[in-house]
Amino acid sequence: MKNFPPVILLMLIVPILKGQTTYENKEGKVSYVTTQNVYVKFQSTENISAGDTLFSIQNGVRVPVVVVREISSISCVCVPISAEKLAVGDLIYSTQKALQTASTWNKNAAADVPVVAASQDSTVTKAGQQKKRTQIVTGNLSVASYLNFSNATANSQRMKYTFSLGIQNIGNSKLSAEIYIAFAHKLGDTAIRTDIFNGLKIYSFALDYAFNRHHTIWLGRKINPRISNVGAIDGLQYEAKAGAFTIGVIAGTRPDYRNYSFNAALVQVGAYLGHDLAGKNGTMQTTVAFLDQTNNGSTDRRFAYLQHTNSLIRNLFFFGSVEVDMYKQTMNPLDTAVSKEATYKKDNSPTLSNLYLSLRYRPFRKLSLSVSYSTRQNVIYYETYKDIVSTLLAAASVQGLTFQVNYQPVRLISLGANAGYRNSKNDPRPTKNIYGYLTFNNIPGINVAATLSATILETSYMSGQIYSLGLTRDLVPGKLSAGLDYRYVSYKFYSGETKLVQNMGEVNFTWRILKKLSCGLYYEGTFDKTSTFNRIYINITQRF
Repeated sequence: MKNFPPVILLMLIVPILKGQTTYENKEGKVSYVTTQNVYVKFQSTENISAGDTLFSIQNGVRVPVVVVREISSISCVCVPISAEKLAVGDLIYSTQKALQTASTWNKNAAADVPVVAASQDSTVTKAGQQKKRTQIVTGNLSVASYLNFSNATANSQRMKYTFSLGIQNIGNSKLSAEIYIAFAHKLGDTAIRTDIFNGLKIYSFALDYAFNRHHTIWLGRKINPRISNVGAIDGLQYEAKAGAFTIGVIAGTRPDYRNYSFNAALVQVGAYLGHDLAGKNGTMQTTVAFLDQTNNGSTDRRFAYLQHTNSLIRNLFFFGSVEVDMYKQTMNPLDTAVSKEATYKKDNSPTLSNLYLSLRYRPFRKLSLSVSYSTRQNVIYYETYKDIVSTLLAAASVQGLTFQVNYQPVRLISLGANAGYRNSKNDPRPTKNIYGYLTFNNIPGINVAATLSATILETSYMSGQIYSLGLTRDLVPGKLSAGLDYRYVSYKFYSGETKLVQNMGEVNFTWRILKKLSCGLYYEGTFDKTSTFNRIYINITQRF
């Protein structure tokens, strides 16, 4: 299908949320997490208001993660605005100065992340009162230009426009909406004229209606957080809660595998059962799902999915997901004397296709340890890829293991390291990498934040090292900041024992034009013995 069916959303956008005022730092902890909300506990919520942005610190950088929706004397009910998965015990900061200081922004954070407002569960501020729904609007609009030019390849320019909007309780009603759309195109490229969906990507476009706290229905394109590995679902989703249990059903289609447009031929139906448990130190959530996906009426894939999160043990967080395929086809030996076409044998026995396990432990506030393991097979859609099924079936599984540690010995210094190992029987050698960093958050006297890092990697076809030094500083506090980064890259390729050495430099400026209007300018140059590559990135973002 080349055309996306027209969907009309009628939305009322209220005035911009209440402004925030400057005050001293406050540190809180995540006390409870649901699929829609994050609960943060402080010693006092004095000077915190609904609409304030709260931050986490990632590798020494403050990143906006939630917006305050409702408050009590010591806690806040918040709406997530980042892809970062928060867990019970995570530290959250209410520093308004961090929002106004441009150098603390993570330029890769939230620009391309959809802002999804909570669809239900409007919490009361006082026991015994009837729940009151309040409209909350979050979102952003951004325009970006990527310009590449060098002395070795043709110059190119790429434009990207993104729009995200989340409206919870439209007009204080039970209806909510979420939208996340991106449009990208390269100047002079005719692919957009052939098919608009070569550039237009609709990642989320949905309405949801909460009949009450137990029953919710979604219509449109939406990723369900309880079965996020399934991806976007076009159609109808319904969820009902009874005590600690949640039952959900889906009926619709999958986005087109070629250009992410609507495709009525890719029908999928499924159901899931979830269980939530709240303990003294954290929560546990388990979801089991079953989905049947077809292509033009024939089974494409049939699988079961299990997702589990657990933070019941203090300072320990576990996440795991498993996919088990329940349908496969194997080719029968071709008898050319009888038929010129192959026949297939269908089998419904379970086969493990994906497994991911992650464990994070924080023995004390300044130290965090995590380890993850994954193994995956090629996911086979038998009708969609029927011409290359034999090739996909022959591919071996890929296994990976990662370990990460972060430590903050003193207030202004953070350090960490992570190591990874990935192996496939088809590769002549496994892929290994190790990365370490040391960050000085504020060097006394010059007010500069500095990060020194090193990466050592080895893949099936090359080995290499990357060394980097980055500096950031406020030029005009709260308005203009600048960054300078240098990287030395050395790659050695096994095929010809050749060596590639590159020097890479980056200069970036972030200008906070208005309270919710910002502009970023980045230049990166890559220099080696024979060529020079230049990249300029300009981004303007309006938040609301």
